[in-house]
Amino acid sequence: MKREKVINGVSFACLILITLAVIFPIWWIVRSSLMNNAELYAWPPSLYPKKWLFSNYPATLQHFPFLLYFRNTMMIIAPAVIFGTVTATFCGYAFARLRFPGKKFLFSLCVGSMLLPNMVTLIPLFIMWTRFLRITDSYLPLVLPYLCGGGAFNIFLIRQFIRTVPRELDEAAFIDGAGYWTILTRIIVPAIKPAMIVVSLLLFIFLWNDLLQQTIYIHSAPKFTIAIGLTQFKGSLQQDWAKLMCATCMSFLPGVIFYLIGQKHFVEGIVLTGMKN
Repeated sequence: MKREKVINGVSFACLILITLAVIFPIWWIVRSSLMNNAELYAWPPSLYPKKWLFSNYPATLQHFPFLLYFRNTMMIIAPAVIFGTVTATFCGYAFARLRFPGKKFLFSLCVGSMLLPNMVTLIPLFIMWTRFLRITDSYLPLVLPYLCGGGAFNIFLIRQFIRTVPRELDEAAFIDGAGYWTILTRIIVPAIKPAMIVVSLLLFIFLWNDLLQQTIYIHSAPKFTIAIGLTQFKGSLQQDWAKLMCATCMSFLPGVIFYLIGQKHFVEGIVLTGMKN
């Protein structure tokens, strides 16, 4: 019993240290956003501002149109997350429950595509969008791909979660006269809500931070997203780190809020996914 208490105490102490190590960079950004530049360069550095300069945020918004960038970002994220989650659910259900020719081959191809680095498909996709489809300076290349399954990993995640749902529920529904659509919407979807929330969160985080593709397909300033806007804002400043930290805080805050809302289901989905082979 004593040994168990010691182990628990050491584990708890390690957990606290790890938590502090994760939170500290976030606190450092927040604290820096509330200082002036002279205080930021002071040595030794202070863990908290001597004077909390909340006025830095209104001053930053004069040069960093956060609401415009946020609206543009959500014009990409909202349809991509919705369509990506829905189509990943359809594909996962097909691979988990339906029988059709080439099912194993297509699923192996889908899983194998996760091994391809994004850089391999970046140039062919760019040529397809700009030369063949003549789509430039548009959000469409960032949204339309998510109408086709929402990504291989998300399909795999949904498929593994559906396999944890007893097949007897499907059979009982078939006996009662239910079709595939009814089974999917009335039985499968309510049972896999945690997995769908996980997919939504993963898509949101990926798209929120996807600076590379957004830079490639978006060129005009009125269409800039938060990721592009923050990069441009950094380049336009001359060592004004206080305002840059303010812009950084505003940029990651929506993502943190979105994660906190779905945190419970996110953890549950990660734990339960793949429990059945």
